[in-house]
Amino acid sequence: MPGTVAIDFSGGSIIPYRHGYAVVVVDVIRATTTAITAVDTGRECFPVPSLEAAWRLAAKLDNPLMVGELQGEIPVGFHLNNSPAELAMRTETSRPMILLSTNGSKLICESGKCDVAYLACFRNYASTAVQLDGRHSKIALIGSSSLGEFREEDQICCAWIAEKLLKAGYKPQNKKTSEIIERWRGATVGAFVGNNSVAYLRRSGQLRDLEFILTHVNDLNGAYVVQKDRIVAVPSETQSKFP
Repeated sequence: MPGTVAIDFSGGSIIPYRHGYAVVVVDVIRATTTAITAVDTGRECFPVPSLEAAWRLAAKLDNPLMVGELQGEIPVGFHLNNSPAELAMRTETSRPMILLSTNGSKLICESGKCDVAYLACFRNYASTAVQLDGRHSKIALIGSSSLGEFREEDQICCAWIAEKLLKAGYKPQNKKTSEIIERWRGATVGAFVGNNSVAYLRRSGQLRDLEFILTHVNDLNGAYVVQKDRIVAVPSETQSKFP
């Protein structure tokens, strides 16, 4: 059932893709990487759109792990930054996790209003493409907006997924999508390391997250969906179906 694939970013609004599309949220640095890493370890993950929503939910959960940042700062009372590297080192995976970030968690929550919503990052881009192929005729890959920018790491992840879908017979929905795919065709995982996202990680002493992202590429064989108020893993088929 090949169809069309679009690449866009949340600065242009997710509303046009709310109905009739399978939406894939991408925020490589760092919300979708953090969320997927949490669920991969067996932890429940609850994204929230605001600090107020985080504390309301925390009052209902049993000893939740509060993870996140707002404008680059860890909110008072939170346990960890929005850091996949730090999270991967935690062993108490039975604690549910509440995830808050300046942009990514808001986009994830907004995607929950869509017909179908997935999360993707470098860790599961190929298995996400496998999950999408043949199940959805219209796919929208949505990168998180950071300071009004469609950051390069998100463009790369979207382009990698889209390129696999094109090989399976899907068509780009518009010229912008074709241009992004062509721009990053054959890009290496480190093609974005000079950008503003990495500059922020460097300034804030969080380069461990960059190392984690660069060394965890296509290492998960599963897809992750937004289901009501949480992120849930779904098994994916073998990746060998793609050329």
